[in-house]
Amino acid sequence: MKTLVIVIHPDIQHSAINRRWIEELNKYPDRYAVHQLYEVYPDEKLNITAEQKLVEQHDKIVFQFPYYWFNCPPLFKKWLDEVMIYGWAYGRQSDFKMSDKRIALAISLGIDEQGYNHSALYKYTVEELTRPFELSFEYVKADYRPFFAYYGMEHNASDEWIEKSVPQYLAFLDAL
Repeated sequence: MKTLVIVIHPDIQHSAINRRWIEELNKYPDRYAVHQLYEVYPDEKLNITAEQKLVEQHDKIVFQFPYYWFNCPPLFKKWLDEVMIYGWAYGRQSDFKMSDKRIALAISLGIDEQGYNHSALYKYTVEELTRPFELSFEYVKADYRPFFAYYGMEHNASDEWIEKSVPQYLAFLDAL
């Protein structure tokens, strides 16, 4: 079954790495279904039923986004709030529609990896900073998996640096 890759990038045309990842994924339509939220919903008004059906059709789901302000783009938060609702994703009388689905994050980060540790400027690891995602997906009984992170885009956005990420990202997706 295909892996659903939900891309949440508010300015994909000016993205170097997320745009490149999408280009690569689109070469393999039998393996990956790419769903770009900002492209589908430029007004940011989600079709909740359509989003839920899309999730229900896939067993592996990756949320791909740039990590900035130590968080996700706002449309991803809105997606979480409006799609993963009581009665569908969780709750006493829920069917837990995300139960056992393999869920992971694929994150591009501007800062180098060394910047994310307890003795560095940002004081926390990316594992710690992404814990709310982990807890949210575990709450709906999904099978949350370790994330993919590609660091250093702020200072290393060369074509060579970006191309180096592509086989790593594909290997991550295939191992999910």
